[in-house]
Amino acid sequence: MKLDGKVALVTGGSRGIGRAICLTYAREGAHVAVNYTKDASGAEAVVAEIKAIGGKAIPVQTDVSQRSQVKKMVADTLKAFGRIDVLVNNAGILIPTELMETSDEEWDRVMDVNLKGPFICMQEVSKTMVKQGGGRIISTSSISGLGCAPWGEGAYGCSKAGLIALTAAAAQDLGPHGINVNCIAPGWIKTDMTAGKSGAKADEVNIRKAGLAAIRRIGEPKDIADIALFLASDESSFITGQVIVADGGRVDFVSHG
Repeated sequence: MKLDGKVALVTGGSRGIGRAICLTYAREGAHVAVNYTKDASGAEAVVAEIKAIGGKAIPVQTDVSQRSQVKKMVADTLKAFGRIDVLVNNAGILIPTELMETSDEEWDRVMDVNLKGPFICMQEVSKTMVKQGGGRIISTSSISGLGCAPWGEGAYGCSKAGLIALTAAAAQDLGPHGINVNCIAPGWIKTDMTAGKSGAKADEVNIRKAGLAAIRRIGEPKDIADIALFLASDESSFITGQVIVADGGRVDFVSHG
């Protein structure tokens, strides 16, 4: 019970990596606010799973790029649980387009959700954490943000690189208040997002990606959730401003440089 009595707010918690983090946190004793934008049924299902194992959870609908909605999300979480100990910035979108074909609207939307959203959430949640005397902020970036963005991920890669820079800056600003800020950079993880990008050839792509990893498999959401658990726990109390790469040891580029 590494998070016994803690309260976690997880954005993008209705599916994929976010869902795995919500369930992992709940199993370790945390109360969880499961954020979603459109997938209400998915969020309700995660809440139901948590309650089925004796945990406490609420769904909170929010577009993280809208400050007024984020303020309400924070207020709803505090009303339900009284505090926020862990913020996980996991909500993200990918619009696969070549650089020359990317519209202003597509670029802005990716930046709004993937970079502006975490910025707003950090600001609003950290106000509560400062009053409490500390907390943990964890963001989900990507190896695409480490200069490894493949075709069609120009906007996505830039947004995730910005999130890594934001993590470093926030760690310095919030460290004196007892708030640790870290980032996870996943490689190819089996989620709805990667399946959607791969289309009908998802299975073929997964096999190819597994062959590019030193450990010869693709990642599962639980692989990232376990890292998020470590970063949320007291075991990581002396770690801040860091990016943990979890890509299975990709050999098609140097993601650890």
